[in-house]
Amino acid sequence: MQPAPQAHDAEPPPIVEIRGLAKTYASGFQALKRIDLTIRRGEIFALLGPNGAGKTTLINIVCGIVRPGEGRVLVGGCDIVRDDRAARAKIGLVPQELSTDAFETVWATVSFSRGLFGKRKDPAHVEKVLRALSLWDKRENKIMTLSGGMKRRVLIAKALSHEPEILFLDEPTAGVDVELRHDMWQMVRELRGSGVTIILTTHYIEEAEQMADRIGVISKGELIVVEQTAALMRKLGKRQLVLQLQAPLDRIPDALAGYSLELSPGHETLTYTFDVQREQTGIADLLRRLDELGIGFKDLRTIESSLEDIFVSLVRGRS
Repeated sequence: MQPAPQAHDAEPPPIVEIRGLAKTYASGFQALKRIDLTIRRGEIFALLGPNGAGKTTLINIVCGIVRPGEGRVLVGGCDIVRDDRAARAKIGLVPQELSTDAFETVWATVSFSRGLFGKRKDPAHVEKVLRALSLWDKRENKIMTLSGGMKRRVLIAKALSHEPEILFLDEPTAGVDVELRHDMWQMVRELRGSGVTIILTTHYIEEAEQMADRIGVISKGELIVVEQTAALMRKLGKRQLVLQLQAPLDRIPDALAGYSLELSPGHETLTYTFDVQREQTGIADLLRRLDELGIGFKDLRTIESSLEDIFVSLVRGRS
């Protein structure tokens, strides 16, 4: 009898599992309301939400900085409450605040961070991290002498010093110049390529759209959507056909009442909103009707909603 074939393409177990997570502070403020979330190993997951939505509370609970009120969080199979040291060792956290050991050298503070997690000294690994972050030439500099952008690189180096499986980036490019932002995202891609799971919060929504495999939107402590980035754009995004008219229209003719049309304040542009999910967008029929009505146009273009548009509409819908 032949043994049953083994499945080789089964999805690996998640790296982070959050079930029924809630948090109410002593003041009575409910920061999180029964969050359920699974993060896949090796993905880039972006968490978006307005200020006060619960992003940082969620990250701080998973990282063991804040105790959960209710629910359970597993990191690499380790419960963050019952097995907190093992769970914490799997995580690297880059906080928003530039809090570093001002009088230490770059080399000393990164090496010390590695030791905090019980890792043996490994100068080769520390050198690799510093070189990857363009900090090697600054290794003997005291942190107090570095620019803000370089200090942020040091925070990332400290978070990577103990070779974590998960890297949390809390607003990593806030106040960072364009060159460093570009370098940082290149490094994030390389880390993901090496198997590190990246979880980030950002106010730069276009970065999430470009970088993230999946996106979660949190508002008032509730996770209101979790979706593949491309699928979210398809599902919630809208496309528009913008027609630059040859002559202004006083109003949209009654014969076009069945179309989702909007006339610009200057009466020179007609905008048609259509559903990208439908087989028939209605564009060909609309253009034929415009021709029958003698309404000419000199230019046309299509535009689609950005992730920022989607984000604003989702949050506004929960207000």
